[in-house]
Amino acid sequence: MAYRRTESTRRTAQAKRDAVLGAARALIAESGFAAASVAAIAEDAQVSVGSVYSYFDNREALLAQVFRTAAEYEFAQVDAAVRAAGPDPLARLDALIGTFADRALRGRRMAWSLLFEPVIPAVDAERLRLRQWYREMGESIIADGVERSVFVSTDAPVAASAVMGAISEALVGALNPDTAPPSGPPVVLLDTIRDFCRRALGAPPVPSKENR
Repeated sequence: MAYRRTESTRRTAQAKRDAVLGAARALIAESGFAAASVAAIAEDAQVSVGSVYSYFDNREALLAQVFRTAAEYEFAQVDAAVRAAGPDPLARLDALIGTFADRALRGRRMAWSLLFEPVIPAVDAERLRLRQWYREMGESIIADGVERSVFVSTDAPVAASAVMGAISEALVGALNPDTAPPSGPPVVLLDTIRDFCRRALGAPPVPSKENR
């Protein structure tokens, strides 16, 4: 009987912790990290402020966990798309760019928060880790492409940083929550980013619609 009570307590605590994380993520997805105060998170999770601090040492730890969970999920989607693209480096590069940019445009506010919003140091540390994952993914693709003569000879780590920087910077205007969403079709923006990155690596440009 004592074990059942302990297990029930554990499940209740886990459910409350999950509710806090869910409420924090929803607030960030709607209004950014700045809006995710402990009081607002507690209210949306329907728990007391004290309960929040029983699961997380402070607001910084809570927001870092939300960022980590969201970032890991998004990276997993891009990684899966790149793996599904097969061994061709150019197809893998296109999958990285297309999946990363398309998901960012579909989740515009959350993407802005993950990529660009000014954040506290604990969250910024997670952001640096996220950028490193993407750089390493790009480096692997580019190094393979150079070896197969799909891309021109280049310093793969530097080129990967440049490519990921180009992708992110190209999305700034489209993701900025203080501006209107892009009026044109997303495919035009995606193709432009793909074309730029291909050309930068010495690969053929994106085929025209007539040749697809």
